[in-house]
Amino acid sequence: MSNNGGNKEAIALIGALIVSLGLAGGGFWFLFMRSDSPTITTGTTGTPDTSTTPTAPGDNPLAQVTANQPNQPIVAMDGSVTMVRVVKQLRNAFSQRNPSIATTYGIPDGRPNGSNKGLQALRNAQVAIAATSRPLKAEDVAAGLVAIPIARDSLAIVVGRQNSFAGSLTMDQLRGIFTGRITNWKEVGGEDRPIKVWNRANASGTQELFKDVVLEGQNFPPNNANYVTWPQDQTTPILQRLGSDGISYTTVFQAVGQQTVKTVPIDGISPADRQSILDGRYPITRFLFLATPKDTSPNAKAFIEFVLSEEGQQVVEGAGFIRLN
Repeated sequence: MSNNGGNKEAIALIGALIVSLGLAGGGFWFLFMRSDSPTITTGTTGTPDTSTTPTAPGDNPLAQVTANQPNQPIVAMDGSVTMVRVVKQLRNAFSQRNPSIATTYGIPDGRPNGSNKGLQALRNAQVAIAATSRPLKAEDVAAGLVAIPIARDSLAIVVGRQNSFAGSLTMDQLRGIFTGRITNWKEVGGEDRPIKVWNRANASGTQELFKDVVLEGQNFPPNNANYVTWPQDQTTPILQRLGSDGISYTTVFQAVGQQTVKTVPIDGISPADRQSILDGRYPITRFLFLATPKDTSPNAKAFIEFVLSEEGQQVVEGAGFIRLN
C-alpha cells in the first residue's frame, strides 16, 4: 500500500510539473509573438477594409499615428516622382477595397512634385500624405510628421546604350565623376572622350540620397557644358539624353528593361541583384516612405495601413520594389 501511495504521489508531482512547464512555455510563446509581430487593429463595421499586418522594420512608426482628424472628401497626396508607379497601383488596389474613398497624387493630380515639395505640402496641410524617397529632416520632425517605411529600393547608375563603356565603377570613381574630379571615360577604363553628367533636380529626394551616400555630403558642381543638373524632378528626359557619353542615376526599376540605357555595376555588383541589396553589399540602397502628421484622418491612416498589409506589399513588389518582409 505504501508503494502504491508513493507511486500516486510521484505521478501527481510529475503531472503538476508538466502543467507548469506548459503554462510557462505558453506564456513565453505569447510574449514572444506579441513582441515580434505587432498588429494594427483597423476597426470593425463601418471602417475601411485594410486587412493590415504592419511589416515595417524595427519599431512600428505607425503606432505613433492617431486618427482623430475629420475625414476630407479626398485623401490628397504628393511627393516622390520615383514612387509614381507604385503609388498609382496602390491607389487602384485601395480603391477596389474602398470605392467610397477617393485619392489623388500630385498638385494637380497626376503631377507629383518630388519628395521635398511633397513634404513641404504636407507641412503646410495641403495634402494628407507625402510619398518620399528620403527620410525626414529635423524640420519635418519638428512639424509633427512621421515617416512609415513601405518598400526598399536601389539606385542604378546608367549610361546610354550607345556608350562603349562596359566595365564596373568603384564608389570612389563614381564620386569623382559626380564631383567633377573625373571628366574623361579613359580615367575609368573607357574610351578617350568627355563624360557628360546628367544630374537629377535639386527637388529630388533621389538626388539628396545620392549626395549623402555617394558624394558623402560634397556639393555637386555648377552647370557647365558637360555637367547639367536637370531643372525639373523628371526621369525620362534625362535617360533620353545620355547618348554615347552621358551618365546619370535612377531607381533600378526605371532602368532595368529600358531600351535606351544600360546599368553600370558598382564594384562588380548589379543594382538589380536582390540579395546584394538585402545583405547590404550593393552600396546605394534606401527605404521609401509614406509620411503623415502624427494625428491624421481615419481614411488617410487606412490608406497607409493598406499599403503595409499583405495585399499592399504584393502591390509594392509587383511595381518593381522590394517589399518590407
